[in-house]
Amino acid sequence: MNEGTGSGRAPLVVIVGPTGAGKSSLAVALAERVGGEIVCADSMQVYRDLDVGTAKATAETRRRIPHHLVDLCNPDEPFTAADYRRRARAAISDIRERGGVPIMVGGTGLYLRACLRGLFDGPGEDVALRRALRQEAMRTDSPSLHSRLRDLDANAAAAIHPNDLFRIVRALEVAAITGRPISALREESRRRHEPVPGPVLLFGLERSREELYRRIDERVEEMMARGLLDEVRWLLGRGYSPDVKPLRAIGYRHMIEHLSGRSTLDEAVDRLKRDTRRYAKRQLTWFRHEEGVTWYPVEGPDFSEALLRALIERIEGAWAKTT
Repeated sequence: MNEGTGSGRAPLVVIVGPTGAGKSSLAVALAERVGGEIVCADSMQVYRDLDVGTAKATAETRRRIPHHLVDLCNPDEPFTAADYRRRARAAISDIRERGGVPIMVGGTGLYLRACLRGLFDGPGEDVALRRALRQEAMRTDSPSLHSRLRDLDANAAAAIHPNDLFRIVRALEVAAITGRPISALREESRRRHEPVPGPVLLFGLERSREELYRRIDERVEEMMARGLLDEVRWLLGRGYSPDVKPLRAIGYRHMIEHLSGRSTLDEAVDRLKRDTRRYAKRQLTWFRHEEGVTWYPVEGPDFSEALLRALIERIEGAWAKTT
C-alpha cells in the first residue's frame, strides 16, 4: 500500500471495542493488507510472562506483524499511563518514518486517551487520606463512596463503576486536595495537551450482546485450555506476590482464589466469565464517550472483505490528504 501514497504522514489507525469483539484479529488482518504494525494498548500486555491471561498475540503472529508495547517490564515493576504515552508516541513516530501504518489496538481506554490527547497531571497522593477512604470502604462498601463522589462530581461518578474502588478513591482524593472536581481538572488538562500529530482514524467494533457474551465465555474456556491456571501457579512459584498489580487483574485473581482454596476451579471459571462480561460492558461505555469513533457492527468469527475494504479506503483517503 505504500506505493503511490506520496510523502505524507500515514494515519494512525485506532481500533477500539470491548473484550471479545475481535479487535486484535481485525488489526492483524488490516496490518497485512496495508503494511501496518501493531501498537498494543493493553495495560496487562506490557508485563512479561503474563501471556495466556492477557491473550497476547502468538509468537508466529508477532513474527509476521511487528507488535509494539508488549513485554516491557516484569510483573512487580511499575508502569504508568504516562510511560505508555511516551513509548507509544515514539513507536508511532518510528513506524511512520519507516513508511508503515501504525495500528493501535487494545481495550485499555486510559492508555488510548493518554496517547491521543494527553494525561491529567493531578496532585500527588495523600497516603493518610487514601488509607482512611479504603478503611471506610471496608466498613461499608465501594458503592457508598461512589455515592459521595456523585454528590461532589457527577461527571466523574458517571464514568467510574461503583465497584472501582481505586478510581473512586483517587477522584475523592483529588477533590479533597485541590478543592475542585477531578472531571473539571481533566478537561482543563486535555485542552492544554497537544494531540497526537498527524491524521487519526478511530474505528469501533460492536457485536450483539448475546454474541459478545458467548465469545467471552469461549475465550475464557480457551484460556483455561491453554494453561491459565498453570501460568498463575508458575508466576506465584517465581515469588511474585498475589498483591502485585497485574496479579489482581481479571483472570489472574480468579485463579489465585482457587489456588488459595477460596473457590473451586469451576467457581473460579464462572466468576471469571461473569467479571469479564462486566468488564466488557464498562469498556463499551468508556469507548462510547470517546469522540470521533466510527462504529462498525460485526458478527461471526471472521471479518468480511467488505469491512476490510471500507477501512482500507478510509486509510488511503486520510493518507492521500496529507500528500
